[in-house]
Amino acid sequence: VELVESGGGSVQTGESLRLTCVLSGYTYNNMAWFRQAQGKRREAVAGIYLGAQNYADSVKGRCTISRDNGKNTLYLEMNSLKPEDTAMYYCGAGHAKFRYGGSWSSSSEYLHWGQGTKVTVSS
Repeated sequence: VELVESGGGSVQTGESLRLTCVLSGYTYNNMAWFRQAQGKRREAVAGIYLGAQNYADSVKGRCTISRDNGKNTLYLEMNSLKPEDTAMYYCGAGHAKFRYGGSWSSSSEYLHWGQGTKVTVSS
């Protein structure tokens, strides 16, 4: 199984980016975007399971997660970016254990991770 992220970059406050994650080797119904800022813990950004979307409060209204099942590709559209969005962004894939307890936002839900794509937002 391999996940490959792309689409990160350096932007100004208020601009937009679209991150892409291509999954190969297996198909998982549960995928998500996480991010990790320098010196901080990895945190959930958005998740999608069988079409149902979940978002962290910090990005709600500014980000949209989607996937193209035919292409096995996950997307994260990020608008109105802020300096606090600066981080390495990772996509994860797993089996949705949270159906039986737990949360989509727990990194332990995800078996496989990509190498990350860096997002830098300057003011």
